[in-house]
Amino acid sequence: MESISVQRRGELVNQTYDLLKLELRDSYKVDEEDLAAWRARDYATLEASYGGWRDAVATRLAQGKTLRRVRVVSEPLSEYQQMSLRFSGSAVDAGEDLRWLPRRLVSAIALPGNDCFVLDGRMAMFNILDGDNDRSEIQLDTEPEAVKFCLEAFETAWSLAVPHHEYRPQETSRLP
Repeated sequence: MESISVQRRGELVNQTYDLLKLELRDSYKVDEEDLAAWRARDYATLEASYGGWRDAVATRLAQGKTLRRVRVVSEPLSEYQQMSLRFSGSAVDAGEDLRWLPRRLVSAIALPGNDCFVLDGRMAMFNILDGDNDRSEIQLDTEPEAVKFCLEAFETAWSLAVPHHEYRPQETSRLP
């Protein structure tokens, strides 16, 4: 396993044809400005921000590449994931294959300890976050067993997850 730069991460993602992403956190500090816009009900800013991702997805698919993402989420949804659910539709409409997986369904399945990407079934890349949800490291692993583990974890999560346009989050806690 090696530590890589943000620039190298971007290069690898751009070179990858079959990109799988497994997200395991309920919020990400990198999107702090979007969350501030959400709290201010500044939806024009959010539409612009998510529009950039939509355009990147459309470009990716026009190049014959794929993108499948699973978001493992706590329910009721965090404020961050409420925002994400509302504004991710444009990227889905552009071709991102996004599914939502309630955390209550993953208790007995093996998942990586960190968010990960699987790139063309040959590499696993991990976003390591600190206690404040800020990225502290990016790791790249090409060991076949690590890649296999991440690929199997992704496919298991994918099989349990709900497609974006069908997902209806649980609104309340089940505890009395």
